[in-house]
Amino acid sequence: MENLRKPFQGVWNIVRFNWHFYLFSLGFLWLLLILNHYLAEPFLLLANLLFWAIVATSVISLLVSYYVYDLSGLYRLDWLSGLRVPDSAKIINVNAGFDETSQLLANRFSNANLNAFDFYDPHKHTEVSIKRARKAYPPYLGTQTISTSHLPLADHSVDCVFAILSAHEIRDANERKVFFTELGRCLKPSGEIIVTEHLRDLPNFLAYNLGFLHFHSRRSWLDTFSASGLTIKTELSITPFITSFILAKNGDPY
Repeated sequence: MENLRKPFQGVWNIVRFNWHFYLFSLGFLWLLLILNHYLAEPFLLLANLLFWAIVATSVISLLVSYYVYDLSGLYRLDWLSGLRVPDSAKIINVNAGFDETSQLLANRFSNANLNAFDFYDPHKHTEVSIKRARKAYPPYLGTQTISTSHLPLADHSVDCVFAILSAHEIRDANERKVFFTELGRCLKPSGEIIVTEHLRDLPNFLAYNLGFLHFHSRRSWLDTFSASGLTIKTELSITPFITSFILAKNGDPY
């Protein structure tokens, strides 16, 4: 099977879609180097500690990103080996304006009918990194633009829904509840929803420092799922930094 991802693609995307953060950090480091010639103790020590703290956190975040997105197997989808997807299944893959997974899923589940939905709304989802990613990568063929409050699908018509590293872009808790309620409405009684995300937890704090605030906590996800009429069947730790929830409707006979 063709390898759709290039070496270092994941970490390179992090840098080029968030270059403003790295440019700001470099500028601040340059300022600290200049101040190093003028400061006296104890301010000189504090400036040096700050300098190396910024260097360390930047390097650690990039190394973790390289591990997660390029080395861990996240995009090989081996962690889906236990997922039951019947032949000719209807699969939905939802993204937030940047889709790295639809073609991978189409290749893995080649007998299924896969549709990609994009819920990106520039008025609600204002991350500049998403805008840059949309310019860099064309959408999956046939991708439909949708609203988080409505999916153009019949009730109980979908076998499997994927939301891989996308649903956290829905920042408002009520909007997330409405969205997952819609996913549940479309799901067959025996269907499953796979939500894969970073969590706002200690490993991601150590990896990304304050950047971990962009993620939602496990408790927040559990509240969203419960309020949407969904229950967790399985919880997978793909890496120490990535968690995948496999959800079913409440009352799933399996």
